[in-house]
Amino acid sequence: MAAPVTSAALAEGSEAALKAALADVPELARLLEIDPYLKPYAVDFQRRYKKFSQILNSIGENEGGIDKFSRGYESFGVHKCADGGLYCKEWAPGAEGVFLTGDFNGWNPFSYPYKKLDYGKWELYIPPKQNKSVLVPHGSKLKVVITSKSGEILYRISPWAKYVVREADNVNYDWIHWDPEHLYKFKHSRPKKPRSLRIYESHVGISSHEGKVASYKHFTCNVLPRIKDLGYNCIQLMAIMEHAYYASFGYQITSFFAASSRYGTPEELKELVDTAHSMGIIVLLDVVHSHASKNSADGLNMFDGTDSCYFHSGPRGTHDLWDSRLFAYSSWEVLRFLLSNIRWWLEEYRFDGFRFDGVTSMLYHHHGMGQGFSGDYSEYFGLQVDEDALTYLMLANHLTHTLYPDSITIAEDVSGMPALCSPISQGGGGFDYRLAMAIPDKWIQLLKEFKDEDWNMGNIVYTLTNRRYLEKCIAYAESHDQALVGDKTLAFWLMDAEMYTNMSVLTPFTPVIDRGIQLHKMIRLITHGLGGEGYLNFMGNEFGHPEWLDFPRKGNNESYHYARRQFHLTDDDLLRYKFLNNFDRDMNRLEERFGWLSAPQAHVSEKHEGNKIIAFERAGLLFIFNFHPSKSYTDYRIGTALPGKFKIVLDSDAAEYGGHQRLDHSTDFFSEAFEHNGRPCSLLVYIPSRVALILQNVDPPN
Repeated sequence: MAAPVTSAALAEGSEAALKAALADVPELARLLEIDPYLKPYAVDFQRRYKKFSQILNSIGENEGGIDKFSRGYESFGVHKCADGGLYCKEWAPGAEGVFLTGDFNGWNPFSYPYKKLDYGKWELYIPPKQNKSVLVPHGSKLKVVITSKSGEILYRISPWAKYVVREADNVNYDWIHWDPEHLYKFKHSRPKKPRSLRIYESHVGISSHEGKVASYKHFTCNVLPRIKDLGYNCIQLMAIMEHAYYASFGYQITSFFAASSRYGTPEELKELVDTAHSMGIIVLLDVVHSHASKNSADGLNMFDGTDSCYFHSGPRGTHDLWDSRLFAYSSWEVLRFLLSNIRWWLEEYRFDGFRFDGVTSMLYHHHGMGQGFSGDYSEYFGLQVDEDALTYLMLANHLTHTLYPDSITIAEDVSGMPALCSPISQGGGGFDYRLAMAIPDKWIQLLKEFKDEDWNMGNIVYTLTNRRYLEKCIAYAESHDQALVGDKTLAFWLMDAEMYTNMSVLTPFTPVIDRGIQLHKMIRLITHGLGGEGYLNFMGNEFGHPEWLDFPRKGNNESYHYARRQFHLTDDDLLRYKFLNNFDRDMNRLEERFGWLSAPQAHVSEKHEGNKIIAFERAGLLFIFNFHPSKSYTDYRIGTALPGKFKIVLDSDAAEYGGHQRLDHSTDFFSEAFEHNGRPCSLLVYIPSRVALILQNVDPPN
């Protein structure tokens, strides 16, 4: 009988394991110093880091390095050779035979067979014509023909297709050979990485007020100048990767290397990005590597006639909730495909980084379905974590930041996985930011379930400040998720049907519109100032866009009525939307001046439940919020770190923001050495009901 294991022996074993982990992961000690509660999981970080390193080394040994490995698009697909011939390559491990067909050969399915190579790869070289004319002209249609092991003949679009189009009433997309005589030449260099990130989340197709799909050209000419004027320095572009179903909001990808043709050509998207760069605005792509459309005729699914090409076979390869296919991240060729896709968007279109969609679904075998995520650390480690997917994300972040050190990556993770936004050298995921997804839920909950006088100030502050130390967050009051049909924007929760009748400046304020306009500004400012290290707004919500978002579909008779953004509302001087637009612009411009998003987390000195007051300091500014629906306070004492003279630099009650002009901006506020709420100094202010104020200390520093 074995001797019982003593607690001393267990402790010795865990000490040895910790020592080994610290030796293997270069900067793990730093991570554990920041968060000592992660110590019991040091071996998990060690295993993850070693897996990442092993794959990176293996790519080096077998493929000549990740630089070469991530250029799959240079050989896979269809390419014109220097001699005028054509080189074609595909990965179809389950195929019996592979052929190229199209306009160029009269759609003869079998006249151009590919040659089988090792590891499920196939290649084809078509020599040039005698008269040196173009073999496959630009704009002509192509298909890959697959003969399956069961004898089926399948017509497929290459997974590496650069341009696909749906013509007229066709159900499926056609693969178009994109090889124009004049490619777009970029004129502007990439802007430097901004110190503070202010993101305008955008969808090209809905960017017009007309009931139609808007174009890249429309966005470039009409929307980019608005974004610049509003003070945003980053655009997050959704629904760019080609998706057959418009109403999927761009999240059911069919062609990963194709920019959506419903808005225009690849060259027009390049012009959009280049023009944004000329304005000093960086552009992030909403990249969807968490799943893929189930379409097989014009998608990746069943490409080689099997369910295991690119995806897990059987139930593991299907997302039950999304009805889509799930990638096999451990597969060598899937890694090549996805990492090459990352590089393609960075190099070909000059995107400045990515917002990774559906990261929670990738990180766990349960995909986050039915999970509450209490924050207990055991939820983030162990067998429920899909470490193949996590390793892929580490590789994607490593590649992105190696190619372009100034690039930015954001994780859409609802679980709050520790170290996801820590450097890979610490054993982390390597993301720059994560989305603070609890914040919009909190605002919706307050508006739906609580009277204004029952709002809990402590709970608001907790939600806005509850983030991991040194892991940066993008705060937002609402994103596209809250704008979708079945939900409502904040403006619609606040003002609902009155938005249709009472937004004219020629009519007096109704209580509903007054409350809506004041709270809309306050919610945005406190989220911006307290909630994170970056800020995000979905297009149109800055001015309280009425109605929800709904794409044309059978259920609404294919209507575009709700698939548009009515920017003209904010240009109308007789409507109150302009007030919200002005406030959003000035809030962003003030952040540009003072940089509170890149400053250390705020010091909250007051969250008074009875008075409904929240006060905090950040970036040398003093933020004061009075959420009380009716009470104004004269000579209200607010704590501050600094002695001296203060002036108002932003006042939500000002006339240009639709406020009641109860504050005199020429007033000087003087703080004195009178300790209050744990701050060495304090000052007295008049703070009207439902008003947000920012004060600046205007005394020159000693």
